[in-house]
Amino acid sequence: MNSSNNHISNNHISNNMVNSVTLAITGASGAPYALTLLNELLHHEITINLLISDAAREVFRIESGIELPKDKKEIELYFMQGISSPKATLKFFHKKDWLSPAASGSNAADAMVICPCSMGTLSAISLGSSNNLIERAADVTLKENKQLIILPREMPLSQIHLENMLRLKKMGVTIMPASPGFYQQPKTVQDLVDFVVARILDQLHLPQNLLQPWGVK
Repeated sequence: MNSSNNHISNNHISNNMVNSVTLAITGASGAPYALTLLNELLHHEITINLLISDAAREVFRIESGIELPKDKKEIELYFMQGISSPKATLKFFHKKDWLSPAASGSNAADAMVICPCSMGTLSAISLGSSNNLIERAADVTLKENKQLIILPREMPLSQIHLENMLRLKKMGVTIMPASPGFYQQPKTVQDLVDFVVARILDQLHLPQNLLQPWGVK
């Protein structure tokens, strides 16, 4: 195991579970993954910094029929709908909101998840670019030795994609392709989505009831 990866994992486990998460959603296909993950995070007593790219807004519209409002507060209220007893604190930030906590190591979240992650975003992070808040937040997460989880959604993968993923893995990033399993005998598409989201929550050490651990009946 990579030494930096070992450091990040041990630091994370010692805290038992995260108290704050930056969730970034980019323009790769996979809106159901992002929506399910956000809904699950909202049922935990944590602070969520939500970042959504312009391309992700379009993917939401195409894949889920969701037209997101432009106002920050309206977006927060939209996602909080149906959360009867909200424990989480949800804060949405635009891509150029450089005063957000995610933009600085002095107030960075305990962990960051990019779900789904486009190949363009993955490439920018691997090269240290910070042209928008998502890229900057990932850069901050890496430099502060925090947990960074990336859910790439692309196929087939080119050599460039694979080399960028390897570069990030060597930095301690957790790479979780959107690859649902079938041993739980899924009956619906949502079951497949839940499988992937459950594995992300496991990596964050957050309790989840979406998927039974292997060997448990």
